[in-house]
Amino acid sequence: MASTTASAGPVTGMPALRRLYVVRFVFAAVWAALLLVSGSELSVGVKVLLFLYPAFDVAAAVVDARSARAAGPVKGLYANMAVSALAAVGVVIAGTSGVADVLRVWGAWAVVSGLIQLLVGVARRPMGGQWAMILSGGISVLAGANFIRSAAQDSPSLTAIAGYATLGGIFFLASAIRLNRSIRRG
Repeated sequence: MASTTASAGPVTGMPALRRLYVVRFVFAAVWAALLLVSGSELSVGVKVLLFLYPAFDVAAAVVDARSARAAGPVKGLYANMAVSALAAVGVVIAGTSGVADVLRVWGAWAVVSGLIQLLVGVARRPMGGQWAMILSGGISVLAGANFIRSAAQDSPSLTAIAGYATLGGIFFLASAIRLNRSIRRG
């Protein structure tokens, strides 16, 4: 999931967006590692981790919106905030029912937020460094559908979510690197 605006000027907000993407990469990597070592059981720690990921996405979208406000509309960010806030609440509720329900909520969130990320990444193309966010949005849609499908298996597992977060973090890092190059070119 990415925090992006509907349209932004090519230079305004790029350094802040680059820093945000780096922070999101680090968070995703640490979060995924913690989920993997915590196991696939819905312990209290795993439930907290599952809540923190979409909650962090809300916070990142807020930061992004503040830095992008001067550059253009932020409707995509507001949509992302709403969807991620619903997902945070949804995984808390689903966590009381079991892994399958968590995967369904997570999958629905990945699909919807992936579509938002894809659309907003396309709108931000003039800034540069958005190809990874566009690709990540598309992959998020496919991964979300896979999470929903895997919820129907006999023994659904949360470990695939760690891979999803890791890949998303790598896409944020790639975008940060591309934005850094765009900033240098000026």
